[in-house]
This record gives sequence, C-alpha cells and structure tokens, in this order.
Amino acid sequence: MNSEYVKQALAKVGNPNVLVNIISRRVRQLTSGGGNSRPLVDQAGNLGAADIALLEIIEEKMAFHATPEGEEELQPAAKKRRGR
Repeated sequence: MNSEYVKQALAKVGNPNVLVNIISRRVRQLTSGGGNSRPLVDQAGNLGAADIALLEIIEEKMAFHATPEGEEELQPAAKKRRGR
C-alpha cells in the first residue's frame, strides 16, 4: 500500500478508523467479482486493490456516508456533467 496515497486519502476522510473501514469494504468489493468490482480510476493497471480504493477516495470517485448504526456506506460518486 502506497503511504502517500494513505496520507492523501486520510486528508479527504479525516478519521483513520473510518478510512480503514471504507478501504477494507471497497477492497472486498473489488476482489469479489460482483457488480461493483470494476475500478473507478483510469490508472488501475498494475495497482493492488487497496491502492485502487485509496485512489478512488483521493480522486473523489467514491462517496461515503455514515449510517445510523455507525457503519459507512459506499457509493460511486455522482458524475459531474459538462457544459450545462
């Protein structure tokens, strides 16, 4: 896992415990082969699943919010529309 990616993602999330939960959940999604298993970043070529998840957070491709039970829920970030 790239330590620079960790620093940048932590700056976006703010809480290291939340970051760990988000990354571990996204790694499970990426490695499961299900509907959410495709990376949302372009440069995913030879990166590990954890680095891909970190880049998704850094590039704001993945959104998250806390549920009332205290868990984080992941969703692909809304796509930005051009020229409207």
